[in-house]
Amino acid sequence: MEKIYTKAQDKCKLVKAKPETIQFLLSYSKSLKITKTKGMTFESNMN
Repeated sequence: MEKIYTKAQDKCKLVKAKPETIQFLLSYSKSLKITKTKGMTFESNMN
């Protein structure tokens, strides 16, 4: 099993995100409000 995992790591490469993308995701996550009520979940974007 050790040999299988070591080969897969060679094919992986890191992807760099643009600062604009990161800022967009952070802003969206800050404005997202999740409300749970009686077994139901509601998602609201507060923008």
